[in-house]
Amino acid sequence: MTEIKSLGLSPELHAYLVARGAPPDPVLDSLARETQALGPISIMQVAPEQGAFLTMVAQLMGARRAVEIGTFTGYSALCLARGLPEDGKLLCCDTSEEWTAVARRHWEKAGVAHKIELKIAPAIETLRALPRTANLDLAFIDADKTSYIDYYEELLGRLRPGGLILVDNVLWSGNVVNPAANDANTAAIRRFNDHVAADRRVESVMLPISDGLTFARKK
Repeated sequence: MTEIKSLGLSPELHAYLVARGAPPDPVLDSLARETQALGPISIMQVAPEQGAFLTMVAQLMGARRAVEIGTFTGYSALCLARGLPEDGKLLCCDTSEEWTAVARRHWEKAGVAHKIELKIAPAIETLRALPRTANLDLAFIDADKTSYIDYYEELLGRLRPGGLILVDNVLWSGNVVNPAANDANTAAIRRFNDHVAADRRVESVMLPISDGLTFARKK
């Protein structure tokens, strides 16, 4: 049996990790505080270390064309946009004018709004309206779990060879291995994880970043 080297994070250890990585700047701090004020729904915001990781991934890939499914208040989009060059473009898909209004204000403050196109519509409709050409470099899925496979399939066909799809919440607070958890979202995450694991069109790895992050690289 492989030795388990993953480490659970206490609040103190998490704070240490963030402070010694790429700690959030004033704009990200302001965005996080405003999101927190929304109440329990704020759990949908990505963790600060995950945001910094998204920026670095985009930079390392040299990504120029990216798509985000599920924008919420815009933290992950801001981080992705910062990883794109000045002429890079990020298409953000969401259905909430209220939440994305918070996003728009902070994108302007951060100086990345010119890189971002926001579509307020069901994401699957936005994706299906895109040209069926393999020109996307990077995609991030963090939206309704029951549609994950649909989003993945629409994106994969539009992803260039070597392009990357990142998918959030794939460990689902550990419920993917909890036999007592049989709700629709948990079942959908399990189906998605199995779908990617069996997909020979990609090379994939699942990492225990935040609530679990899958990398799927198109061959």
